[in-house]
Amino acid sequence: MGDVRQLREKQTDSEKITINLGYVDLGRIDLLVQEGFYSNRSDFIRTAIRKQLDGHGETVEKSIERHTMELGLRDYGRAELERLRAAGEVLHVRVVGLARIGADVTPELALATIGSITVLGALQAPADIKAALAGRIR
Repeated sequence: MGDVRQLREKQTDSEKITINLGYVDLGRIDLLVQEGFYSNRSDFIRTAIRKQLDGHGETVEKSIERHTMELGLRDYGRAELERLRAAGEVLHVRVVGLARIGADVTPELALATIGSITVLGALQAPADIKAALAGRIR
């Protein structure tokens, strides 16, 4: 029993979405997969989405600047939030991508330091933190 170790919880770097497609579009995708242009339906859809995002890249960048948002992965932990509380500052989280609030953050600390959360993408936080901040999440 001394050799048993707790495995870390696997963190995903993506979020699953569901879309509805017409039968004709789906058949056309399946044909491209069958012909070897894509490895599977998901590969086709990811490629199509990336192409669209690349085409709108400048618009996205300008919007991020205009809204003063951070792009990518942003972690918020206990040490950072305690520094903010000590300085009397309130944090307004604005992220395009993934925002994570650490398991070391208490609901009380989150309430004292986080004024609002706007995430275009995904927010990962312990359930008690999400519940405490529910009125501040947009």
